[in-house]
Amino acid sequence: AFTNTEAFAAELEEATGEKAGNLYRYLQNAQKLYEDVGDIFVNQSLHLRKTWLNTRVLRALKTVRYAHLFSSLNHVNETSFDTPEARQLFNRYATYNGSNPYQAPGMLSLIPHLEQNLGTWYPEGGMISITNALYELAEKKGVEFHFNSPVERIIQHDGRAIGVVVNGENILSDIVVSNQDVYFSYKKLVRQEAKAKKLLRQERSSSALIFYWGMKKSFPELHLHNIFFSKAYKTEFDHIFKKGTLYEDPTVYINITSKMEAGHAPAGKENWFVMINVPANKGQDWAALQEAARKNILDKLSRMLQVPVEDYIGTEERLDPVMIEARTGSYMGSLYGTSSNSRMAAFARHANFTSYIKGLYFCGGSVHPGGGIPLCLKSARIVSQLIGEPSRHQKHRH
Repeated sequence: AFTNTEAFAAELEEATGEKAGNLYRYLQNAQKLYEDVGDIFVNQSLHLRKTWLNTRVLRALKTVRYAHLFSSLNHVNETSFDTPEARQLFNRYATYNGSNPYQAPGMLSLIPHLEQNLGTWYPEGGMISITNALYELAEKKGVEFHFNSPVERIIQHDGRAIGVVVNGENILSDIVVSNQDVYFSYKKLVRQEAKAKKLLRQERSSSALIFYWGMKKSFPELHLHNIFFSKAYKTEFDHIFKKGTLYEDPTVYINITSKMEAGHAPAGKENWFVMINVPANKGQDWAALQEAARKNILDKLSRMLQVPVEDYIGTEERLDPVMIEARTGSYMGSLYGTSSNSRMAAFARHANFTSYIKGLYFCGGSVHPGGGIPLCLKSARIVSQLIGEPSRHQKHRH
């Protein structure tokens, strides 16, 4: 899709018959929704009384339409667009936080404003450049990094976090910030099994099955971002969230950074990041599911691109939910912690602090405001603000 709204609207109308006016209205509503309440949900803690006692916040909440709070994203899209293709395209935004558009709240319809109206950026060097930039900035600020040194336990004294145990050594501090999945933070680091189990009442977000393919051919018809949709979108989500398995006709996302930076692949070749949404790990046979998914993906791409795609795969690596948990500490391999498959999901996500243990803070994709790199960085910013005003939140219990 074009980043220019007029060009996008013309393209959508030509390809699907969706009237351009419907898209304009949808994006205008998305912008208003974000400007009214987006700041509340993304930039502030939802777990402080002061957030909800702010008169600006109270005025903003009065402007939110009933459908955004109590109807699904799919319902909002069905009442906004005439064609099934446009509805499916905008239903996909639920996957941006690992959720089901047929259950997730219509509030997620504000996401297209960020992507379409404000625009997106490609970091030179790929996503790793964001990590490198943060690392370099932290070093300039005097931060010391200790790699390959897993924290064994968070030290507590008189209801307060006072440091961590690393390689059997006590390292004391005034505060502790954990960016590990909050489930494992409670279960392994503070040894509060009951609190960890309480978190399991909430449904986990979807995970991903990823194939990293080094392609021996360039595909001029493809771009940086490419989506090949399922013909039965609701059935696909039913398989992921209700049946806990994969659908035979998955929606396939392909990212090819060599389209932006030719040096990411040898001349005449491409680097394909091929991903499908899958359920979080509950003990499924991922070896069998990988093979079935690979065949379904290749059959779909070969049919749609009209070439035998498998013949052009030069190298391959894989990543599934079990590997994701092992590498990142994300419980069950879910990409975004808990899902947003309930009307009150934003309020149910764990806070960036806990009053059970003073001086302990949480950031990352498993806590407020959510998963994905932008929101993970937002959670870190919220924590930095909370650290500066501890007396404001220590009395609240989360």
